[in-house]
Amino acid sequence: MGKAKCLQRATEFAFLFIILSIITQGCFEKEPLMPQTTIKPVSDIYHGVEVVDNYRWLEDGTSTEVREWSEAQNNFARSNLDNIPVRENIKKRLQDLYYTDASPEYHSFQYQKNQLFALKKQPPKDQPLLVVMDSPDDPSSEKVILDPTLIDTTGESAIDFFVISPTAKYAAVSLSEGGTEDGDLYIYEVATGNRLGDFVPGVNGPTAGGDVAWKADESGFFYTRYPRPGERPDEDKRFYQQIYYHKIGTSTDDDKYVIGKEFPKIAEIQFETSADYQYIVAVVADGDGGEFLQYILDKSGKWNKLAEQKDKISACKFGPDNSLYLFSCKDASKGKILRLSPGQTKLSSAKTVITESEAVIYDFLPTVNKIYTRDLVGGPFQIREFDNSGKFIKLIPILPVSSTKDMVSLGGDKILYRNYSYLEPSACFVYDPSTETPQKTALFVKSTADFSNVEVVREMAKSKDGTQVPMSIIRRKGTKLDGKNPTVLYGYGGYGLSMNPWYDRTISLWLDNGGVYVIANTRGGGEFGEDWHKAGYLTNKQNVFDDFAACAEHLIETGYTNSSKLAIQGGSNGGLLVGATMTQHPELFKAVVCHKGVLDMLRVELDPNGEFNITEFGTVTNPDHFKALYAYSPYHSVKDGIDYPDILLTADENDGRVDASNSRKMAARLQAATGMKGYVLLRLSTGYGHGHGSSLSAEIELETDTYAFLFDRLGVEFR
Repeated sequence: MGKAKCLQRATEFAFLFIILSIITQGCFEKEPLMPQTTIKPVSDIYHGVEVVDNYRWLEDGTSTEVREWSEAQNNFARSNLDNIPVRENIKKRLQDLYYTDASPEYHSFQYQKNQLFALKKQPPKDQPLLVVMDSPDDPSSEKVILDPTLIDTTGESAIDFFVISPTAKYAAVSLSEGGTEDGDLYIYEVATGNRLGDFVPGVNGPTAGGDVAWKADESGFFYTRYPRPGERPDEDKRFYQQIYYHKIGTSTDDDKYVIGKEFPKIAEIQFETSADYQYIVAVVADGDGGEFLQYILDKSGKWNKLAEQKDKISACKFGPDNSLYLFSCKDASKGKILRLSPGQTKLSSAKTVITESEAVIYDFLPTVNKIYTRDLVGGPFQIREFDNSGKFIKLIPILPVSSTKDMVSLGGDKILYRNYSYLEPSACFVYDPSTETPQKTALFVKSTADFSNVEVVREMAKSKDGTQVPMSIIRRKGTKLDGKNPTVLYGYGGYGLSMNPWYDRTISLWLDNGGVYVIANTRGGGEFGEDWHKAGYLTNKQNVFDDFAACAEHLIETGYTNSSKLAIQGGSNGGLLVGATMTQHPELFKAVVCHKGVLDMLRVELDPNGEFNITEFGTVTNPDHFKALYAYSPYHSVKDGIDYPDILLTADENDGRVDASNSRKMAARLQAATGMKGYVLLRLSTGYGHGHGSSLSAEIELETDTYAFLFDRLGVEFR
């Protein structure tokens, strides 16, 4: 071959190589190959049943091998998510929704000595501030007590809770970092914002929470205390919560044990304090399943047991005259209110003042002459006004299909509360019985999201056993039921927690681009009382997945969408919901978003906080529980060769509520089962935790990836 011909052939090969490289690079930039996961089988025997776990090794998030695997998975997810063409448009729109003309949102109110204390969300600040003002109608009087972003410029330090002292001199504040919710307590002067020298570590945790109860003279306070280093093994650091007492100006090493050695290992403690600070009730939850104990501190300084689990009392509140009101579900699935007269500490003396009705009592507030209840009616709220004898007076008008929150007394019978809906952002209202009509205050949120042409309709789906399951369907007016609408179905279904209306400005992004957004009120929640919860927990959990699947089928049958345009989304226990429904009905959906899901039901009780969940899910040590858990466990239900929907799994290494290993193992199993036909992304982060205390900028990034995934997988064009 001649020299010229050789040169020509070499040039042709080089050109061909460049073309192939460009084509190949373009393909891999769009959907690079999924990382490979090593199989290391481990066998367990549960009640005579052998279960093989190929990815047990992924549970150790501290190992170098798992960290390297996680990094590869995250890089794979990022290469896919970052190359979705509409992602940047989505991110810009979300930033506009949060930052443009951003107005503050106030929540978590406490009213003390004629001053209103609150947490204030103020974009673009990453964390809420603790503020105080003279009145909800005078935000100009506002003063900042604590801005966490000034003590941590990363935006990862958050206020877990705060408690104002009797004369409003001090604020006890729990602060945690990186989404861990592992909070330490500090004391701030309200007048100056200065921090005192007092420091109490380990008062708050990600599942059991934490609380403080001040003494009347402000010389000190009772607080929830987790084990200190060296007191118990490291795996118990978020269990065995007890009550201690701290005296202002002393070292925490001198704090005194009060009560709690007899509490359950999985105790979750909240305090209720009388108006004169002479009585304190400790409401002690026995895990997350809805069982409670109550202990009361009387004037003599002695703690006595007030109620047993069998009494089914889950909440207590003192009236201005020191009467103690108790919420009970005993022989009343939807709740009733009992009352103990001032000074009485024996439950046997309690009288029923508000009987069970069709509405589910969610919360209540006694004032001088009134009792107000916030009720659930299948998901949405109502507010009822009673006199203090329990006689019903009237319904207080609120937004249709809406929620109420943060109801506090402003003295006398006047109350403050927040009201918001799927279409209306949060606004604070004051209700005074003397004027009869709620008055909107100066504390309201303005939003650039446009819901003017949107409606919310309530429809019912028929579940497998005939149960009627309600849904809230958010849609543009005039939406055609032609089966072509990209639709997201969202749910939770557990722990007695209800899917109440909430204002989410990001949903406007979905609706603006032709989408429909649906929230299901499945069993397992509290929408219709404790019976509705129990119909979806322990061995009844399958009902929740049947309800959710029925909602999906209803949306298809009635023409909202079709399976190629339908996605499901959920987080935490809702992640379990979408994981189980996906594996049981893969043909119904095109895409799944599973945020921090509980996915390996045979191992979840062994997670760092897993024992808290046993009262809700059950335990593999019980044969009946194991049978139910194994039957629906998403991780164990994945089968090779099935055409599963595309899925985005998210998890955070700092999550103290749902261990990230659930998502790691689920991703590995789905990737192995689907091979190159599947689209399985695992988005891992550090510093977000379970979402509580996460920074606003981190939330926007997560929402950006979520919507980008949904747009891409459902074939939605950005308008």
